[in-house]
Amino acid sequence: MKSIFGLDENVAAALSYIFGPFSGIAVLVMERENKFVRFHALQSTLWFLFLMVASWMLVIIRSLPLVGWILSIIITPLLAIGTFVVIGSAIFLMYKAFGNETFKLPVIGDVVWSQINK
Repeated sequence: MKSIFGLDENVAAALSYIFGPFSGIAVLVMERENKFVRFHALQSTLWFLFLMVASWMLVIIRSLPLVGWILSIIITPLLAIGTFVVIGSAIFLMYKAFGNETFKLPVIGDVVWSQINK
């Protein structure tokens, strides 16, 4: 099945993960018909926005005087691990989408599934 982009749906769905929430939002806005592509675009948007907000919160906490300095021992490695989570999850989710699989992330995937199937 084709997407509105003229691409196969698995290619369009995989592309929604390539630039995190930005590509997810772009695909979600442009694709109105194909539920498979919309599922992956919305999941990409929510997942990567969640990761962005979490990293921003950690950076803000780390910048606080005294408390942040003490917690930076824990926060700095978490931010480094977070980088691998972002890259690894993007690759994994692109692989699943390209393989025509509707892989649902825990919690976020269920929310996306209920929104797409309304």
